[in-house]
Amino acid sequence: MKKRQFLARLAATGLVSLGLLQSPVRAEVQTPDALVKQVSTEVIDSVKADKAIQAGDLKKIMALVDAKVLPHVNFQRMTASAVGRYWRQASPEQQQKLQAEFKTLLVRTYSGALTQVRDQVVELRPLRSKPEDTEVVVRTEVKGRGDAIQLDYRLEKTSDGWKIYDVNVLGVWLVENYRNSFAQEISANGIDGLIAKLAERNKAAAAKS
Repeated sequence: MKKRQFLARLAATGLVSLGLLQSPVRAEVQTPDALVKQVSTEVIDSVKADKAIQAGDLKKIMALVDAKVLPHVNFQRMTASAVGRYWRQASPEQQQKLQAEFKTLLVRTYSGALTQVRDQVVELRPLRSKPEDTEVVVRTEVKGRGDAIQLDYRLEKTSDGWKIYDVNVLGVWLVENYRNSFAQEISANGIDGLIAKLAERNKAAAAKS
């Protein structure tokens, strides 16, 4: 369990860091690997220079994530994938609540990981894709002190440019990491039970901050 939490924390770090500083170049004119490289590098530089984020200023981190993550991440697809087959059974209102609580869970639970950014750099691995592909995997390594961290991204091509919908750390995909626990909760207590569980975890995390 601790290993899964650690991997999820690292995954969320990559997810959040990609959105903290939006590239001035429009996403749709960039290749997916160029987008990942540029934004990741800018974000790491930004965190290094921001004492408030390094000190764990949750409100500032949350504000930055709300302003900058959404342009780069398809949270709806990410949530739907994590909920799995039960997503279609959820009402539009339930889907909105699931998406909101899941986003809050990711940001709140793992925002502290941004305080660990120090001397890291991001290196891209060769992109295996064709020009006509609408879904790709961008593979990177985050290097600094200690062992390099494998950090990969699944992206989809949309009318608004490339969007991230899953993150892989050390062989573990974020969505898959949550899918099993979400399915167990829904099986036991229904969709509203999962919403209540996520809300409870978010409320507890907020009380500690």
